Amino acid sequence: MRAAYFAFDRFPSSKGSAVHIGQMAAELFDRFGGGLLGVLGGGGLPRYQREGDVQIARFDEQIPNLIDRAEAYSHWVARHLAPHLDTLELVHVRDPWSALPVLGHRHKVVYEVNGLPSIELPHTWPQAAPATVAKLRRLEAHCLEQADAVVVPSTVIGDAIRKMGIKPEKVFLVPNAANPVTPAPTAPTAAPEHYLIYVGALQRWQGVDVLFRAFARLADLTELRLVVCSSVPERRAKPLQRLADRLGVAERIVWRFTLPHDEVAGWLAGAAVSAAPLTACPRNLDQGCAPLKILESMAAGTPVVASDLPAVREILGEDGRLVAPDRPAELARAIRILLEYPDQARAMAERARVRVPSWADSRARLAEVYRRV
Repeated sequence: MRAAYFAFDRFPSSKGSAVHIGQMAAELFDRFGGGLLGVLGGGGLPRYQREGDVQIARFDEQIPNLIDRAEAYSHWVARHLAPHLDTLELVHVRDPWSALPVLGHRHKVVYEVNGLPSIELPHTWPQAAPATVAKLRRLEAHCLEQADAVVVPSTVIGDAIRKMGIKPEKVFLVPNAANPVTPAPTAPTAAPEHYLIYVGALQRWQGVDVLFRAFARLADLTELRLVVCSSVPERRAKPLQRLADRLGVAERIVWRFTLPHDEVAGWLAGAAVSAAPLTACPRNLDQGCAPLKILESMAAGTPVVASDLPAVREILGEDGRLVAPDRPAELARAIRILLEYPDQARAMAERARVRVPSWADSRARLAEVYRRV
């Protein structure tokens, strides 16, 4: 095998990361005539499978402690890499757990940074010790310094990487993307007649609680519903479902859990407004973000209201409604304006739709990074 792609992420899945992995890995394997894809498994996914010239291996050990699981995964990557060290030319990784075992060999390494665990871990595991976070930060810096190229999905993340001391000339922008939705899909038969939509996971930094509080301020719009297309199982939604009960909006929220990605476009196309209420936390500010939910809403021609964060401004520009993060009243007001002026909202959405980068564009940029290294 001449190429390998490793990611400490489950693949396939309903998460946006799986969409990204699918596109980036496809470009790598198209260029090198196949290769090895190493990802997380579980949930009934086969430990090994072959798709054409690509062999897929999945790490599926059930280890409760995140750091222990990540270290076991790193050893697993090293074992799967070893038989191919004489032939590998390029390895693409998405995280330090994948990067550490692939560095220091004859092949080139492209490190794609969609997030930094040292910033994300305290939001996922608030009780993480500061010493653990500091070790993660040193591990990230080592892997970024040793990689031959660093790929980022936004200039905000790129700036964060350069501030860590990484040489600017080896940091390359390969933006997230969304393919045009043609012909325009119709909303599913189960969809409400008039609804807002949220697509994505339910972590605190996503701001879904802010959206619920904003939705409660729209109680006078009695026919309006909120559809939540969550990429996670229902058990993870319990705290938000309790919040919806307390706010008196539970009966007006339609939940769809672990929705297959190819069904999301129809739900987006039928929505009056798509909301991305990201919070103003270090996870979204210090490292930035490049939410696929916004890009896919733009590609579907759905008006977007989103938090006014640097990375979001980079994607939406003036072709979406930006509001101060963590402000339910402002979010509700912005949604109400879009609903009251549908012609202007659709015109804004059309401007956004025609300037969404396609995955072909992003893959061409990634191919150029491969050529350079």
